[in-house]
Amino acid sequence: MVVLIKILQLVLALSILVLIHEFGHFLFARIFKIRVEKFYLFFDPWFSLFKYKPKNSDTEYGIGWLPLGGYCKIAGMIDESMDKEAMAKEPQPWEYRSKPAWQRFFVIFGGVLFNFILAIVIYTGIMYTWGEQYIKNSDVTTGIYASQLAQEIGFCNGDRIISFDGIVPDKFNELQVDLIRTQAKEAKVLRNGDTVTVSIDPIYIPTILNTPGMFSYGIPFEVKEIPDTSLNASSGLMAKDRLLAINGNSCDMFYKAQEVLMGFKGDSIVATVARGNEIVLVPLLTDTLGRLQVLVNSNLEEFYTVTKKEYTLLSAIPAGINKAVTTVTNYFKELKLIFSPKTEAYKSVGSFITIGKIFPGTWDWHSFWGITAFLSVMLAVLNILPIPALDGGHLVFTLYEMVTGRKPSDKFLEYAQMVGMVLLLGLMVLAFGNDIFRLFN
Repeated sequence: MVVLIKILQLVLALSILVLIHEFGHFLFARIFKIRVEKFYLFFDPWFSLFKYKPKNSDTEYGIGWLPLGGYCKIAGMIDESMDKEAMAKEPQPWEYRSKPAWQRFFVIFGGVLFNFILAIVIYTGIMYTWGEQYIKNSDVTTGIYASQLAQEIGFCNGDRIISFDGIVPDKFNELQVDLIRTQAKEAKVLRNGDTVTVSIDPIYIPTILNTPGMFSYGIPFEVKEIPDTSLNASSGLMAKDRLLAINGNSCDMFYKAQEVLMGFKGDSIVATVARGNEIVLVPLLTDTLGRLQVLVNSNLEEFYTVTKKEYTLLSAIPAGINKAVTTVTNYFKELKLIFSPKTEAYKSVGSFITIGKIFPGTWDWHSFWGITAFLSVMLAVLNILPIPALDGGHLVFTLYEMVTGRKPSDKFLEYAQMVGMVLLLGLMVLAFGNDIFRLFN
């Protein structure tokens, strides 16, 4: 059932993105009186699931059976259809190739533009409906719980991260992402009251990319519940008790308590706990794994200030625009990593399998729209890359014509389209190959 829900969310999101993208091309084509021969959701090699051509219309609308995208076939344009027969005929006034370069520019740019507009609309809706909620890095006064990788790099438990290469991070849950995007060479941290510089060896970047959870919240050890089956069910320990020390060893943080308890497996201990305004000594037992067999309070809102922002419809619009622009900027930074072989970020490139996995296993509209907005940005950015067969490749040739006044020949455009399609096929092979490798490793 979880897999089915993920697939349904993926198909719905891609359907929305493809329709909006292709509608951008379609709208500008119709504005400039260019004939659109087909407008399809999904691809239709050999046959389609549905097709309809209105009376007195030049456009056939349909739904293909291959859910890997969609297309808008514009008359007189060299695209993935590679319709050489049509291109060999004399140009007609209603064809793309017969229109001025500036009009053709907007027809091509329309898809990218509409995906960006869609992202703004979705982010605006999210801000208005749900607002924003996050914990600022500066409000995590307990510092980080550093993973084994983070400690190997040079971070310590309890460090409060000040900056990466001079850039001050805002959201705590994006610390690792901020480190990767900036490819930071050093971090400033507050450690035991002193400012310390942690040098980050670039050799770690590939590992950081593929090892989530470097920085966790260093939460206090506060008891939430003592199960009836626990070794300490009748020990006198109470909910809301906050652990301060074990056998005199200070361990006010959960991660510290875990470290100390590992030295007392299957033993009896004396815990110092804070109970309201009192300090109480409680005799406890540990199991053979060094656990107290209690549930720990992990509600972050009880330990840290949660920044919450609510928006009116009017204030949500600039917030949505800002979110879309920031997402575009960050995605360009992430693309730089992929095209940099030393980061090995190309190994993280994924296909629809990877995209499908990022959707939650239960239907959550907040998550769905957030992911859809990000995918809309991703689609816009990838399409504007100057690669033949993508919108960006067509835009480069059109801009060249606008600047020089010389139009590339149809034969050149056909070869460029074929080269671009080979490159895209290679990227698809890489993406599916990575996914298959992850499935079996």
